[in-house]
Amino acid sequence: MASPALPPRKKKSRQPAPTTILALGDDLLREVFLRLPSLPSLVRAALACPAFLRAVRSSPTFRHRFRDLHSPTILGAFVVDDEIPMPTFAPVRLRDRRSDPDHAAALRGLDVFLTRLPDAIGVKKDDGEDAEDEDEDEEDVEDEDGPMAEWSMSGCCDGYVLLVMPRWNTKKVAVYEPLTGALHLFPGPPDEVFSGNSEYTEAEFHVIPSKADDRSFRVLCVPKENGGDHIAVLSQDTMKWQITPTPWRLQEEGNVELVRNGLVYWACSDRDYIPVLNTATLQFSQTDMPPTGPSGVLGETSDGRLCLARACNDNLELKVWVLRAGDDGVDKWMKNSTFQMVNAMDKLTLNIVDECPSLNVVAIVGGFVYLTIHQNEPPNWLLSFCIETRELQKLCRITRFEFCYPYIMAWPPSLVPSKVSS
Repeated sequence: MASPALPPRKKKSRQPAPTTILALGDDLLREVFLRLPSLPSLVRAALACPAFLRAVRSSPTFRHRFRDLHSPTILGAFVVDDEIPMPTFAPVRLRDRRSDPDHAAALRGLDVFLTRLPDAIGVKKDDGEDAEDEDEDEEDVEDEDGPMAEWSMSGCCDGYVLLVMPRWNTKKVAVYEPLTGALHLFPGPPDEVFSGNSEYTEAEFHVIPSKADDRSFRVLCVPKENGGDHIAVLSQDTMKWQITPTPWRLQEEGNVELVRNGLVYWACSDRDYIPVLNTATLQFSQTDMPPTGPSGVLGETSDGRLCLARACNDNLELKVWVLRAGDDGVDKWMKNSTFQMVNAMDKLTLNIVDECPSLNVVAIVGGFVYLTIHQNEPPNWLLSFCIETRELQKLCRITRFEFCYPYIMAWPPSLVPSKVSS
C-alpha cells in the first residue's frame, strides 16, 4: 500500500533585519538623549558618532529642553584669597555617583590652573601704563618702572572665567573658558571709567553671554564709588568699548549682582529698589526690592523666574523670595520658603564645631542656591540647596577665602553648529 504523500515543506520566512539605534531618526535620538543623567553624559554620547552629533547640534529646541530637564552641572568652585594672586579650585565629587566616568572626564579636561593666561605686566608708578612692550618676555619681579601687576579673578559666569590686570585702574581684561582652553584678551576700559584717583580706582566687570547659544559675549565695566561716572560695554567682535550716555556708578562696595538675558541687576542694601541695566540699549530701569533685610543674592529659579536668597547667621536660616505674578497680574516678590539649616547640616556630617559658623549665599543658578559655611578652623564647605525640593547637599571642602565662584558647566561649543555649517 502506497504511503500518503508528505505535505509540502513550508518555506522559511526571512527574518527582518534587526533595528539598530543608528536607524532611528533625529527626533527619536533626541528623545533618548533627553533621558541621559547629565550634560557630561550627553557630550560623551553625542561624540560617539557623526549621526548622534548631528542630531544634537541641529536642534536649538533640544538644547533648551535638555537644560530645562536637568540640574546645573557644577564641577567645582574657584576660591579667591586676596593674599594669593591666582585662585585655587575645589572639585565637586558626586555623592551618589562617585565613579561617574563622565563627570570625572569633565573635571580632567578642566584647566583649573588657567595655564593659558599670559604673564604679568609691568606697571609704572605714575600712570599705570605697561612698563614693557607686550611682545617682550617679562619676569614676574619688580623693575625700575614699578611693581608687576597680577591677574585678579573678577567673576565666573556661563562657563567663562573673567580676570583683570591690574585690579586697580585696569589695563587688560581676559575672558577664559577652562573647559575648552579658549582665551580672549581685551584692552582695559577707557579713561572715563577711571576718572577718579587712577592709583586706587576700581571697577566691576561682568561677562554678558549671548542669547543665541553661539558662545559669543560682551564685557561690562561698571565704576565703583571712587571711580568715574560712566558704564562701558565691550563688544567681542569690534574690540571697542561703548560708553553709556547716562552717568551712573555703584554706590557701595558690597553690591550683589545678577546677569540674565542681557540684563544686569544690582541688589543694593541701601536702596528699596533694584537697578536694572539693559546692556543692549545701555538704559536703566528698576524693580522693587523684596523685604530681605541688609543683604541678599539674586538668581533664577529652575523655570527662569527672578529670585533672591538671604542667609541669616543668627539662627542658620535660609530665606528665599521669588518674583511671581499676583492675582492682579502684576509681578510681586513672594516668600517662597524659610529653611532651617541646623538639622539638615547635622545629617551631612559637616563636623561643625563653632558655636556661630558663618553662612553665606554665593550664587543662585537654575534653582539651586550655592552656599558656603565657614568656621574658625577647618573644615569649611560649599553646599547646594534646591529651591524646589528643599534638599541640602554637601558639594566639596573649601579653604578660607575672600570670594567663592561656583563653576557651572556651560553648553559646550562642540554641541553647537559652527557658523560655517549653519
